[in-house]
Amino acid sequence: MDFREILCKISEEIDREELTALKFLCLDHIPMRKQELINDTLKFFEILEEKVLLKKNNLFFLKELLYYICRIDLLTNLNTNITELEHQIRTKAQVSSYRVLLFNLSQEVAKFELKSFKFILRNKIPKCKLEDNMTLIDIFIEMEKRGILGEENLGTLKEVCDVIDKTLVKKIEDYESSRVERSIERVPVEIQYVEEMMTEQATTGDFPGEKVQDKAYKMNSRPRGYCLIINNNDFQRAREEKPEYKKLNDRKGTDVDAEALKNTFKELHFEIVTLQDRTAKQIHQDLQIFQNKNHKERDCFVCCILSHGDKGTIYGTDGQEVAIRDLTSYFSSSNCVSLAGKPKVFFIQACQGRTMQGGLTLYTDSEQERESLEVDTLLQNECIPDEADFLLGMATVENYLSYRHVTDGTWYIQSLCKNLKEGCPRGLDILDILTKVNAEVSQKIDSKNKGKQMPQPKYTLRKKLSFPIN
Repeated sequence: MDFREILCKISEEIDREELTALKFLCLDHIPMRKQELINDTLKFFEILEEKVLLKKNNLFFLKELLYYICRIDLLTNLNTNITELEHQIRTKAQVSSYRVLLFNLSQEVAKFELKSFKFILRNKIPKCKLEDNMTLIDIFIEMEKRGILGEENLGTLKEVCDVIDKTLVKKIEDYESSRVERSIERVPVEIQYVEEMMTEQATTGDFPGEKVQDKAYKMNSRPRGYCLIINNNDFQRAREEKPEYKKLNDRKGTDVDAEALKNTFKELHFEIVTLQDRTAKQIHQDLQIFQNKNHKERDCFVCCILSHGDKGTIYGTDGQEVAIRDLTSYFSSSNCVSLAGKPKVFFIQACQGRTMQGGLTLYTDSEQERESLEVDTLLQNECIPDEADFLLGMATVENYLSYRHVTDGTWYIQSLCKNLKEGCPRGLDILDILTKVNAEVSQKIDSKNKGKQMPQPKYTLRKKLSFPIN
């Protein structure tokens, strides 16, 4: 059958309860605000296509979702080998294990237990928010909104489950244990090239003959790797197409940041590629292009994204959200084999929420700067894959604003470039450099609103990462 006919046939078989489950499993890919527009399965498929999660020649994500909701009959109709699919899910799942855990828990709580679940939560969630017709999935979403449930915040859920059904607690603890294991082990990639590459890295050290498998990443290729800079400035399309985004201003000053990044990483021997004003779909396509490049002769990959953002996401110039985790996941070992075992570095200049950070005033900015500061936000989620060799440098901690000067650029990117230029020639490790960036940015203050900013690096690096100039 034709691709569209297949989707239509599947949509006819999916009931409302199953659609709710599919939407919940996709919450890390499709934000709640976007999900509110989904009222039938075909609309759901349409948004999956927009997010480049569903394509004519790649039905893996759809198959993974159908597997989780136990629609094996539909998988059979898609000529799916279940054993092969299970192996693919184990090695390159796109739905987070956290979402799968919550969905599975929702399937095991009986209706009479659901009432007890709601009753126990009344000291944390107002009664008016715990309506009689709420499902457990609805309750999980409400808990996440209130910050009492998350991938690393399962305490409240375990307390409730301990009263309802202790077997549920065991499932949560098993998930926590497996998550720790995943965070400390590399994803095995059974490809000869990767094995050869890892052997080469293990015997290449700072001194002749020294084995430094756990000391430093090899960093002597020329060019060292690609440095992709996505610079979003013009958000007119978003304002025109989405009235609710009328405050999504153009990002004055971002070109200063883009130029600083270009000059800095050029000095560090990277091949620079700068892309201007990209929609959400284009951003996905851009990352897919670099995912499919051959990085065999390169030591590293760097991606810098300058845009508006919200919690766990950045915005395309069309106002569509792009989950940061989706972008980083393109470069996992299973998705980009030629970067397996090599550092993947992402720097994200965007707000991660709407809250302004407070703090003691350490000094007063000039009146000109006070009038020229803007924030990179309009108005959920680990952002890096659960495997080794990733570094994610965020301009601000989750839920908070980040600042951009309309002529001087952003606090974060300007400090990052300055410290890279100063620290790399001295052989400083990237984490030492980012610590200096944290110290510098945290000292700044928006005098007008008393707002402050604290950057946040997240990483699963296994070795020292530095960019020597020579």
